[in-house]
Amino acid sequence: MEIHTTLIQDDLGKVSGEIRRIEAAGYNGVMTQENRHDPFLPLAVAAVNSERVTLGTGVAIAFPRSPMVLANTCWDLQQASAGRFVLGIGPQVKGHNERRFSVPWTPPAPRMKEYIHALRAIWACWKNGGTELDFEGKHYQFSLMTPNFTPEPMAYAPPPVTMAAVGPAMLRVAGEVADGVRLHAFCTRKYIENVILPQLETGLARGERHREDLQISGGGFLVTGANDEEVATSLEFYRSRVAFYGSTRAYWPVLEQHDLLDLGEKLNHLAREGKWQEMPALISDDILQLFGAIGRHDEIVAEIQTQFGGLADVIADSASYDMPGSLPADLIRDIQSLTTPWAGFKR
Repeated sequence: MEIHTTLIQDDLGKVSGEIRRIEAAGYNGVMTQENRHDPFLPLAVAAVNSERVTLGTGVAIAFPRSPMVLANTCWDLQQASAGRFVLGIGPQVKGHNERRFSVPWTPPAPRMKEYIHALRAIWACWKNGGTELDFEGKHYQFSLMTPNFTPEPMAYAPPPVTMAAVGPAMLRVAGEVADGVRLHAFCTRKYIENVILPQLETGLARGERHREDLQISGGGFLVTGANDEEVATSLEFYRSRVAFYGSTRAYWPVLEQHDLLDLGEKLNHLAREGKWQEMPALISDDILQLFGAIGRHDEIVAEIQTQFGGLADVIADSASYDMPGSLPADLIRDIQSLTTPWAGFKR
């Protein structure tokens, strides 16, 4: 199993020191998010100040960017990192696309599938040197690539493409065409087994692929600390996150698996009234246990196996760049000793 953490994004001047610390600790990789800051700039700094860890976006928003623009950014990051970059993309929701990014909205699943195909067509053109670019889709068309705009040759394979997926259609697309799927943290083992995996398997069958070809990341929280006090402090942060996500109707299918729809309705009512501070009290410790692996450092490996074993190939110990990963090296190695179905990215 791989263990990743988040990379600082609010101060590029601190990235070089932070990526060296993370790499020395033994983490497999880092990820950035597209919230307050650009997700790619910190990875560029990290690429030239590290040697081993994978560098990924978890996730960058796809549709506001032309596949050509994104392909160019990823090519440069893959070159700078000596082949360690992993692209993670997601669609975001309709309101953000239309009102925050001012881009038109169309059904996201078929568009994401085409987007990934377009990226790979562009990279194939550059990688094969002189191959004509001729991609014709419903949303994207690319038919012009001259030497002046073709990047220099690269010794590494184009980066793997992973994608965020929540709903059934996006999960099927991930299984069919992506190198990996990034699951939402608001998941339980039962939900993954009963809902997510069947959709991924349908997609894998369509793509004539197998489970070992698809990296599954996330699908729950990791709540740990050196002692009970640290665990309790961390637990309160995740209690508020579960309450926040549980108030959103789009995530209620997770609650439905546990006969907790009434909880979702109560949380939604409080959210609409702006009573955010009252919401975490509705999340009991038993409910929290459904959504993550919880325990001290000396307990957490067994909890990770119980919560994620056989399901996730990658987990993360941080939900935000302002919560830097701080797991001790020996614990990181113990987590990495857990076996997973994924066989690695094909190069």
